[in-house]
Amino acid sequence: MSDSGALSSPIANELAKKISDRKVVIGIMGLGYVGLPLAIAFCEKGLSVIGFDIDEEKPRQINQGRSYLKTVASEAVAKAVEQGSLKATSSPEVIADVDVIVICVPTPLNKYREPDLSYVENTVTLAAKYLKKGQIVSLESTTYPGTTDEVIRPVIEATGLKTGEDVFLVYSPEREDPGNTQYSTSTTPKIVGGETSDALRLGCMFYELVVGEVVPVSSLATAEAVKLTENIFRAVNISLVNELKVTFEKMGINIWEVIEAAKTKPFGFMPFYPGPGLGGHCIPIDPFYLTWKAREYGVATRFIELAGEINNSMPDYVVMRLREALDMNLAKGLRRSKILLVGVAYKKNIDDTRESPALLILRKLKEAGADVAYYDPYVSVIPKTREYPELMGMQSIGDGDLAAGGFDAALICTDHDVIDFSRLVDSCKIVVDTRNATKDVSEHRDRIVRA
Repeated sequence: MSDSGALSSPIANELAKKISDRKVVIGIMGLGYVGLPLAIAFCEKGLSVIGFDIDEEKPRQINQGRSYLKTVASEAVAKAVEQGSLKATSSPEVIADVDVIVICVPTPLNKYREPDLSYVENTVTLAAKYLKKGQIVSLESTTYPGTTDEVIRPVIEATGLKTGEDVFLVYSPEREDPGNTQYSTSTTPKIVGGETSDALRLGCMFYELVVGEVVPVSSLATAEAVKLTENIFRAVNISLVNELKVTFEKMGINIWEVIEAAKTKPFGFMPFYPGPGLGGHCIPIDPFYLTWKAREYGVATRFIELAGEINNSMPDYVVMRLREALDMNLAKGLRRSKILLVGVAYKKNIDDTRESPALLILRKLKEAGADVAYYDPYVSVIPKTREYPELMGMQSIGDGDLAAGGFDAALICTDHDVIDFSRLVDSCKIVVDTRNATKDVSEHRDRIVRA
């Protein structure tokens, strides 16, 4: 979107000039998997960023030039800090010193699978105390259509500031994919919606400072719907291949071979892959934001709900396949069997355990009386989680313990590239593979069970 031509007010024009002159100061609220990569991306373009997080440990590490995320190099953080383009704090007063506030906080579900917007609400309430005329407020957290207008705008306007005139509301969903080496924050096209035409223009100008392609849409709600649609598409298609996996397994057909053959068709087919369930900060959660909001309009989102049922059933299916393998091959049950769970990150080559189905499987195995250890070269210690507090602090075994462990079975939940799966098969009596990680293993194929 071109930044030529005047906007409708002196405030908007002054802000536009700051952006054009690259003198805009950016405040990023929430320095996690979305906020920190975004901060570094802006810094690498020579812009000034102030990061805010209520977790005092994160600003402390950033200001010391250290990254707490494997997906962000400490060298990049140190360079940004040394150059003076990045500083971090847990003091919200800095909001008064920035021109753009970008909100990157979690939007989980509560125990009733309803949207939990408390992080967004608390962040906006905190920021509102220090807002001033001539700022952009951009929400990047995934949420249901209407959130920016219904939740954020009233909090801002309660301060006496008028959105669209004094403060410019933008919604631009994050599209981070941890571990993806092909696309980064700067190379992934950015969706931008604005409350008004001025807000949209300013939002596009702002994100064009760091992203190669900005895609404007007609409204805040449309931008919110785009992000949900992307992740619902993935959730529904993953549930489809998970259902096909179970069906084809009963027929003695290898789902992985089917997908590899099907994807040779140059049109009309897009490969998705089955697994032990859904994980990550988006795909298991985002579809239910729309399901919840749709009820307000009397609409039943049956595809979404069915996809959720299928994907949520996968951990039970995996545990059942492990039980069957132990019974058929070793004449043992889960109780007192020695099980190695391989991989607790939600996908390969990252350290992120958010919503990982491996944690639920780990709990189920322990509840069944199995003697369970886990191995993950990316996750040395299971972090604190809301859902699995009893697993916090559990430590991964080391590489040297794989062969010495005497495990009855290994259950592969995450197919990290650095894992030697041939060695794993050599070391265990049974290997239950949910990711097709052992496809290239030639020895002891009789030990491998698909799940």
